[in-house]
Amino acid sequence: MNADMQRAGAILTIDLDAVRDNHRLLRARTGGAVCAAVMKADAYGLGAQQVAPVLANDGCRHFFVAHLDEGIRLRAVLPPDAEVFVLHGPPVGAEREFVAHNLIPVLNSLQQTTAWSALARQMNARLPALLQVDTGMSRMGMPDEEIDVLLPDAEILAPLELRYLMSHLACAEVQDHPMNAAQLRKFHAIRARFPAMPACLANSSGIFLGPDYHFDLVRPGAALYGIAPVAGMANPMRSVVRLQGKIIQTRTIRQGDYVGYGISYSATGTRDIATVAVGYADGWLRAMSNRGAGFIDGVRVPFVGTVSMDSITLDVTGIDKAKLAAGALVDLICPEHPVDAVAALAGSIGYEILTSLGRRYHREYLAPQDDLPQAASNRTALRAA
Repeated sequence: MNADMQRAGAILTIDLDAVRDNHRLLRARTGGAVCAAVMKADAYGLGAQQVAPVLANDGCRHFFVAHLDEGIRLRAVLPPDAEVFVLHGPPVGAEREFVAHNLIPVLNSLQQTTAWSALARQMNARLPALLQVDTGMSRMGMPDEEIDVLLPDAEILAPLELRYLMSHLACAEVQDHPMNAAQLRKFHAIRARFPAMPACLANSSGIFLGPDYHFDLVRPGAALYGIAPVAGMANPMRSVVRLQGKIIQTRTIRQGDYVGYGISYSATGTRDIATVAVGYADGWLRAMSNRGAGFIDGVRVPFVGTVSMDSITLDVTGIDKAKLAAGALVDLICPEHPVDAVAALAGSIGYEILTSLGRRYHREYLAPQDDLPQAASNRTALRAA
């Protein structure tokens, strides 16, 4: 164990080979559609600067982020021919930043579209963009009334190079949800008003709804990072993350003894309790108090007591004492306990678990050196958190 690992309270291992294989699996399911990769929230908390070059080296050339600053950071680690799309579009007054950093906005409103068009006219250039429309989620994208204003006004669209018409599915992880078909019908109706424009609708789960939802571009995010794309079905994606917390100390308590803040747990007999150096400041949600679990050599050990800022306590009664020494590792995310199972115990979703993982972990990125582009081939840099 190197010095960085020794200092850290927990080790977060991110398998970049698994991310690459997940992208390949998704790409194989999309037929002739281009398979992009969503890097928002720092690649769902796992490190966009490490993940993106691996996918780019494997041929991916379309990347999505949410914010302008995310796009600027991502642009620096991608090849020049890769395209970076910013889902939230240009913040008011920041339109020129997109041109300066070679980023492409997703235009979500008449206001954004008009501002982007005005900049194109000022620059006497055709500026690329994606146009997002609302098909029933009422969150991002142009509603019908704004489309009705946009289309008759040729002056707005004339200086724009619109790459894709896109929308977002609200319930795609539930394959038989009626909202999926309703949104598809709505998207077809809107697309008929933009007949020459390629289209993009499917997220990770949308890919598994079948080819009717694929159109010209799909944009998986969560499934790349091992989250199950279809509710209630076996997960076809490779696991990407392993989280191991270190035991700080182990003690034996007696019947009636309490554990943790608020004394929410009281022992019903003699129990061995291990304190592990992971807490809600590390993204280990407080909702897992008395509900979560870890694994030691494949054996489940439940959380007892309240999740603290910097620690959790687990009932390790019956575990070989040699495996409970200070510094020994407890699996918190692992093949026996994947991120979706963790989320279920927290009453949450895998997305929140991954994006909440904190910065105090030692991060170890697993990837063969010869699979990485020159800019990211240094193994030491890959290990940096």
